[in-house]
Formats: sequence, structure tokens, C-alpha cells
Amino acid sequence: MRIPLSWLREFAEVPAGATAEDVMAELVKVGFEEEDVHRPTDTLQGPIVVGQVLSVVKEPQTNGKTINWCQVRVVPEGQEQTLTGDGIDPSGVQGIICGAHNFVEGDKVVVTLPGAVLPGDFHISARKTYGHLSAGMIASVRELGIGEDHDGILVLSRIGLDPEVGTDAMELLGLYDQAAEINVTPDRGYAFSIRGVAREYAHATGTTFTDPATRVSAPAALSGGFGVKINDDAPIYGKPGCDRFVARTVRGVDATRPTPPWMSSRLRLAGIRSISLPVDISNYVMLELGQPLHFYDQDKLSGDIVVRRAVAGEKLATLDGRERSLDPEDLLITDASGPIGIAGVMGGAATEVSDATSTVLIEAAHFEEVSIARSRRRHKLPSEASKRFERGVDWHIAGIAAQRAVDLLVELAGGTADEAGTDVGTAPDSVTIELPAAFAAARIGIDFTEEQIVTSLEDLGAAVVKNDGGWRVTAPSWRHDLETKEDLSEEIARLVGYDQIPATLPVAPPGRGLTRVQQQRRRLIQALADAGLTEVLSYPFVSKAANDTFGVPGEGAGRTAVKLANPISEEQGYLRTSILPGLIEVAKRNHSRGFRDLALFESGLVFLPAERTGTESIPPLGVKPADEVLDALYDGVPHQPFHLAAVLTGHDSPAAPGHSPRTWDWADALDIARLAGDVLGVEVVVSQGSHQAFHPGRAARLSLRTGEVVGYAGELHPKLLAASDMPARSVALELNADALFDAAPDVIVARYISTFPVATQDVALVVPAGVPADDVLAALREGAGELLEDVALFDVYAGKGIEEGKKSLAFGLRFRADDRTLTADEASAARASAVALAAERFGAVQR
Repeated sequence: MRIPLSWLREFAEVPAGATAEDVMAELVKVGFEEEDVHRPTDTLQGPIVVGQVLSVVKEPQTNGKTINWCQVRVVPEGQEQTLTGDGIDPSGVQGIICGAHNFVEGDKVVVTLPGAVLPGDFHISARKTYGHLSAGMIASVRELGIGEDHDGILVLSRIGLDPEVGTDAMELLGLYDQAAEINVTPDRGYAFSIRGVAREYAHATGTTFTDPATRVSAPAALSGGFGVKINDDAPIYGKPGCDRFVARTVRGVDATRPTPPWMSSRLRLAGIRSISLPVDISNYVMLELGQPLHFYDQDKLSGDIVVRRAVAGEKLATLDGRERSLDPEDLLITDASGPIGIAGVMGGAATEVSDATSTVLIEAAHFEEVSIARSRRRHKLPSEASKRFERGVDWHIAGIAAQRAVDLLVELAGGTADEAGTDVGTAPDSVTIELPAAFAAARIGIDFTEEQIVTSLEDLGAAVVKNDGGWRVTAPSWRHDLETKEDLSEEIARLVGYDQIPATLPVAPPGRGLTRVQQQRRRLIQALADAGLTEVLSYPFVSKAANDTFGVPGEGAGRTAVKLANPISEEQGYLRTSILPGLIEVAKRNHSRGFRDLALFESGLVFLPAERTGTESIPPLGVKPADEVLDALYDGVPHQPFHLAAVLTGHDSPAAPGHSPRTWDWADALDIARLAGDVLGVEVVVSQGSHQAFHPGRAARLSLRTGEVVGYAGELHPKLLAASDMPARSVALELNADALFDAAPDVIVARYISTFPVATQDVALVVPAGVPADDVLAALREGAGELLEDVALFDVYAGKGIEEGKKSLAFGLRFRADDRTLTADEASAARASAVALAAERFGAVQR
């Protein structure tokens, strides 16, 4: 909302020297956010004065163009020029070249003298052109930055002005005014008006507020006016679509009269373009009082106005020149010919006010918020009117706004108002709230005095009545956001001052800290960061194809996923079931920007819906749902396990003299998975796996000792890497971290390290090629018994000397006793037992 300061000063005590920044600083105190400052003088500087054309000599040019050599008086006749500078004529008559032809001798115009600066940093100076020294410029509204018309220069008599020659044109046109722009939150629709902002400024400064509504003398009752019927007996959104419609008629209007500069300048500063006098008056009243109006050419109406819902198949040509197909939920303004406007959103072209209009019918209505909001979104028709209606408009201001528009049409357009008028509808019940005496203090943390509470609420416009337990408060009609005692408490805190609320930190209950899972998450993430990986954060929104590829191991099986109702992009219309798609996208983006060596990881939730998602009914507001209702709601929430994923591309370190970096490979992905298990005290079992997103022969299945699969790791599929423009041989892994957390012990006990020497022996076993090395390793561990401290695979060989269809697995075994030094025979016996069990299970033959 933009607030011209000259307008604000009419209703609030703004100091004469206050700037837009000063006004915003005060409004911040009552909860508004600063947006911008709009000041014409930032781009427009004088001297810019009123001049009178003394002579116009037309001079045809060889290029076919005719220019005017003008003599223009810029000081009153008989006075000398007080301005000085290069190009300023002391006589007060300037010679100016002008290419426009819409003025004649005697016209008063706006003259920018040498030294002036126009928008676009255009400096005015005396210069030789077309054989003359042109010292100044006769300006158009576009050149002054106050309009779009560039067909001719601004002739002041045509906008109803006859100022004295030499008058400061910037002051005359309101160009010294400035506007403060604030952000208005959706719950404070009353602040989309000068009336609302002036009231808030008075709250902030403790000064007097003059309600503009009190300056309008509206009739107490209206009757006998234009016929209006409200036909919305079956409300769609709980309330009638229209519960008040005021109609007033003004005849003999001259719609071609110019909008006075004071009005057009205020509208311009408020961000609204001046169009015509009737349209400008309707916008002016809307900005002043917060009540949107619509003007009809009454002579174009057929029969009575009827407010009703649309019928399927109806169409309407709106003021923007488009024909729109209407929805049965749309609330319409109609006459005997059919729809003539979408209520509260935009009027129809058939009844538009034009220069030929002489009888204006004014509509000031009150519409239901949700209905207007849905129509506005349905038809993609944002308007200043709908912006206010969907946030709530004061029911009681409609008659006053209509009268204000009548007064301006009579004053500025020469019209005559009908005494008769129309006012149909039923006022809504006022909102009454019980506020216990101690509630606000307990809620906010300030010991408010009774005077502070009552004064704050009365300043809002509320009616406050003392009762036994506190106060009964009737909310003002323009504050639709005040419904509960919590709302009143927040308003009291706002007006007393947020700066009065003491800053106190909550005291943590003793004996509490991070939960077990929180500790595990921190430990896991810190371990990966310590290992040299960089943590990133990607969007949880992915495509269906990405979920189908990464969400399930088997190719061709679709992944059930949560579809977003309003996605940021149609290509990212689902919640992720795997972290890898977003992580790969981050790696791809970094790789495209020249970062070739990457080790990235991300942790977060994935979303795995069950058979039923969501709930059929939403519990009402203000009432705690029953346990069975909450259970039903939770049953519809997708399962959201915590996952961990990593992507590695390029090399493990930068190249340097004497050092050749190593390329990341599938073994690194497995090491990261094992690291995740180690820091949590969980053994991650690695075995040959298959996943459609990974290389067919270089993928590992990650599982727990119980057999539960917790993830996959290895080299990403070459086709996937090529489609993503990623380096070949990039590797990745993804783990269900929640499964690791559940399997982790509550306390990780450090392993006892014996002080006795270790005995190491190697063994090479020939087994069938299809036997997983991890299964053989498990058999060796089991068969060796308690003396085995560690066993590790260090070589795999298939080829010359090994029977076809078989492979050789070489393991290093490390034996140690806790209480003695092992003999060679004891270590050999343990190794023999290990080999025997491997031979029994897999037919392993020692090489």
C-alpha cells in the first residue's frame, strides 16, 4: 500500500517536515513492514514553471517535419526574471523549439528551464537546433513522468487550471509530494486505505485521528432508487455472497472533464494510473475509505440489477477486453440482458462508463471474502477491488463511500444527485469477545494496567464493557481479524509497544538435552563432514520419472509418490522418495560451473505414502480434535524416514607436484556406508546388489545382520550419467538412516585392545564365481572362533591357473588372545577351522 503524505496529513497529525522514511519508521512500531519510498523529486528537479505561449512560428524542414519556434513568457508580465544561469533570459521570455502541435498562442504550459533535470537523467540546457538557440522545453506529461501521453505537450487549461505565469509547476502538479509504501499482511485488509493507515499512524504516535468517514454526510436511509435484488439464498461458503448493495444515481455528468491535478497526483503516487474523471473518482474513494466502487452507465442497463451465482455456460466480456467463461461458483452482477460484471473482481464492457456517459449508477457493495478470492484466482484477474474484498471490507462504510463518490461527481463532473437511492441487505452480527482481566498479561508477559488494556482496545475502535471477570469487547466492523481473546491480547501488545515485551530465555528442564535420535543424526552428519564430504541441501520436489528410477530397485516398477497440488514446476510435481535425484542435480549444476572434483552428501526426509493419503474431513477450528480423529489424520500422513545419500565425482584430492590424485570409485561409496555404520555402532553388510539407477556390475546392496536392506551403493548407471551430463564413473550411495538408528546400541562400548602380540595368516580360497565374497568372509569369521580379531578381503583373481567359472579370494586373518601370546599352531588351527567351514558351505578349496 502506497500512502501519499499529503493525503495522510488530512486525517493524521503528520509533522510538516516529516519524510516518507519518518512515516514508515512510525508505522513499523505497529507491525507494518517498510517497502519503498516514492518521491518524484528523486528524478525530477526544477526550475520547472508555468509559461504562456506568446507566439508560434511554424517552420517546415527539409526532412518533411514542421517545427514550432515559440516565444514563451515564464515570469509575470512587467516583472524581471530572478533566475540566473546559462540559457535563462533576463527578460523572462524564452525562445524554445517544440515539435508538438496541440497548443496555440495564449495557452499556458509547463516549461522546463535550463538547469532542470527530467526522469531518465535528462538534463535541460540551451542548445542550437534548427537554426535557433532553444533555451528550455515545453513538456508533455510523459516527459514529466506523470503520465503516458506523449502525443502533445501539457496544456494547463485542459486540466482545469489557469495559474499565474511563473508559478512553480512542480508544486502546482503535486510533484513535491511523496509516498511511503508499506507491506500489508492478508489479515489487515483495513490498512489498504488511507483511512486505515491514518488510524494506525495515530496509534503509533499517540496523536489524534480524524476518521474521513465522519466528513461525509450520508443519508440515514435510502429508498426509491434503482432496482436491486440479491438472489443468493444458498450460500456456497457459509455466508451470503452479497449481504449489502448500495446504489446511487448521479445525472448530468460530464465524463470528459479533466481530473484535477491534486487527485491525479495522489492517485499516481498511490500507484494507480489516471484514466478518466469517473474512473479516477471511484479509485480515489476506494483508496481513501477502503470500499471498492463500480460505476455503470445507467442508460446501458436493462431492467433491475440482480446479484446471483453464474449459470453453467454463461459468458461475460470484461473491461480488459476478454470474453470469460463463467463458473457456477462465480458471484455475478446481472441485469435483464445477463451478466454485467464479476462481483468484486471486474465489471463488464457492455455497461462501461465512457465519455458519452451522462447518468452514472454507483455501486458500493459488500461481498463474501472467499467467493471473491476464488473468482479472482479462477479467472486470473487480480484487481485493486478484489485485493480488498478478499481480505475483508467494512460492511458499514458502503453507504458513506457511495455518498463520497456522489459528492465528487457533483463537484467535479457537474452532476446532479438523485435523492432516491437503494440500500439492500442485512448487517452481519457483531463479534463479541470475552477478555479475562489477567489473560493478556499471562499471554504476552507484561503486567498491563487496566488503563492500557481499555485504552488500546478503544483506540482500535472496539466497544469495551467491564464485567466481573474482565471485559466484554465488541470488535470494530473493519477488523475482521479480531475473533478471539488471543487476537485482542496481540493487539494490546502491539499498541502498547513490542519494545515493552521483556526478552527472557526459557529455562531448560534439568536432565534433558538432545534425544537419542538427535544425537545419532549429529554424530552421523559430523562424521561425513569430518571425512571431507560437503553437505548440501536440495529441493524435496522431483519428477515422477526420478521417483520411478531411484525409488525402487527393479526397472519398470512405478513408485507410489505424493503428488503436489500446487507444484513450483510441472516437472517437479512430486515429493521425493529418494534423496539422490536432488543431490545429483546439485552435482550436475556444480560440474557445469567448472567444479570437477566433488564429494557431496545430503540428509533429509523422503516421503513414502501408504495406500491411503490424507483425510476425507478436516476438523473444525478452535476445537481440539478427539484422539480417534487425530489417529485418522496421522494415518493419512506419508511415512517419512530419514535418509542419507552421497555423490562423488572426479578425484579425491587436487593434483600437486609429486602427487597424482586418485579417481573416486565404487569402493569409496562402500567405505562411506561402512563409516556411517561405524559411527553408530552398526555393522553394515555389503553384498552384490542390483538397482536400476546403478551400474549392473558395480552395485552393492547394504543391509543389516538381520537381513534388512538399508540402501545401495556403487557406480551410477552409465545411461543415467550421460542423460544428466555427469562425468562417467561417478559413484553414489543412499542409506535409510532411521533403520541404522533403530539398530544402533544405546551405548557404543570401545573394543578392548589386547597388549599381546598379533598373529597374522593369509588364505586364498577358490570358490564358484557367483558366491559373494562377503558370504565367504562371514564363514571364515564364524569358523575361526574367538581368537580371530579381524578378517579382510585383499584380492580377487580369476584367470590363468583358476578353473573357468571360479575365482580366487585372498583374505588376511589376524589372530590375538586377550590373556597370552598365541603360538603358531594355535593360529594355524583357527585358520584351518575357518577354511573348513568355508569349504563346507561353499565348496571352497584352498589355493
